[in-house]
Amino acid sequence: MEDEKKKVGGQPGNTNSSKNNRLWANTIRRAVVQDDASRLRRIAEALLDKAADGDISAIKELGDRLDGKSVSTTELSGIDGSDLPLGITVKYVKPDSTD
Repeated sequence: MEDEKKKVGGQPGNTNSSKNNRLWANTIRRAVVQDDASRLRRIAEALLDKAADGDISAIKELGDRLDGKSVSTTELSGIDGSDLPLGITVKYVKPDSTD
């Protein structure tokens, strides 16, 4: 467990994501090599044809494959638009001694 990376909140990350443990990708790679990539070429051409016909999901897939998936960002601010505090201030108060 010590080798696993942790997500925020203490939950373990995706333990199946190592490059040596990608069964689906490895299986497809073997099939492509055995088939001399002719089926993969036909699949790529079909994707291009669908994108050319205006299929939005095919266009998105091509964009993701060629340019990389877009990164979603979220900007947080306070109620009045001000920056959120980045730290915590702890103030120790000595109680009044009433002996």
